[in-house]
Amino acid sequence: MEYPMLNWNTIDTVLLDMDGTLLDLHFDNHFWLSLVPQELSQQRGISTDDAQQLVVSAYVKVAGTLDWYCLDYWQATLQLDIMGLHRTLVDRIQLRQDSMPFLDALASAGKKRILVTNAHPKSLALKLEHTELGSGLDGMISSHETGYPKEHPQFWQTLFEKFVLDPSRCLFIDDSEPILNAARLAGVGHQLGIANPDSQKPLKIFHDFPAITDYHLLLDDLKQQKDNKNKGT
Repeated sequence: MEYPMLNWNTIDTVLLDMDGTLLDLHFDNHFWLSLVPQELSQQRGISTDDAQQLVVSAYVKVAGTLDWYCLDYWQATLQLDIMGLHRTLVDRIQLRQDSMPFLDALASAGKKRILVTNAHPKSLALKLEHTELGSGLDGMISSHETGYPKEHPQFWQTLFEKFVLDPSRCLFIDDSEPILNAARLAGVGHQLGIANPDSQKPLKIFHDFPAITDYHLLLDDLKQQKDNKNKGT
């Protein structure tokens, strides 16, 4: 995979997705694609395959909307204790092994670190409770606060206003190509994909954006920019 070159001198703020970007997406994939169909199968007395088809069909119906990310919506739609089920899997909530070194390096280089997530506030709170992620951030925003998912241009406008950002001097990192494109259309100056969001699945292919599998690849350039800044060059 080609190593993307970033000019850190043109970046003040790093906007970071959570699931798949800072946390291993395996938790969410296992929850929504395995545990939920399994629970639905038992609840309704149908086969696992039928439950899987029912769930996937329900997901597709609201893909790209705020409901897709809303735990309350899924609790009402599927009649399952979604938050209770989340708590049965907390041992699977894991930071990517490269996330905290990267967040620490960003802080050392004087970059603002803002979590930008579509995660429901209840899910966000649970993940912050069971990881050290919160200690590596300067701010955070959930799309549920704005009323719009990251796929919608109004989300970005609200984000820029809330944190008083110059979008052209922001880097946005996400594992979703459509969302990276939404950020680009909103004026975000730099975008970067994550090709290995789920540690248990094959690499993703990005067609229109540079992508990496390990944040350690970025640390040398970050340190170099910090050193140059300290020298006044």
